[in-house]
Amino acid sequence: MPIEEQRAIALLSRVSYGRVAASMRALPFLAIARHIVSDGSVILRMHAGHGHHEACAGSVVAYAADNLSSGDAHLWSVQFTGTAEPAVPAPEEVARFGTAPAEVNGEPYEAVYLRIRPQFATLDRMEYTAQETAAAAL
Repeated sequence: MPIEEQRAIALLSRVSYGRVAASMRALPFLAIARHIVSDGSVILRMHAGHGHHEACAGSVVAYAADNLSSGDAHLWSVQFTGTAEPAVPAPEEVARFGTAPAEVNGEPYEAVYLRIRPQFATLDRMEYTAQETAAAAL
């Protein structure tokens, strides 16, 4: 993977959540996922109750995460594609995810994991001056 793509994936470690895009029954969907970066791959923790993980498993998916709501003057957004595979993370990887939510849409949260080896990663950056950042905060 080229250096710029490696930098893009490394940035994912700075945020906890992103969105996975795939299709289910020929319709596109976006699903929220908690992620960690481990050994050059991205491991997602998702809620099993909606079945999104089943649509993703074995399929090429897109994943995106960003710091756009951070208020930082240096904004970035990472997007990549890769094949999602069911995963059983090591205990130390599970610990890195932290506490899982109690519920999702009123249902008890049931964690499932997918591993994606990124391909075709892109990084978009926007830079603001300190004055522009202060004005946007008003």
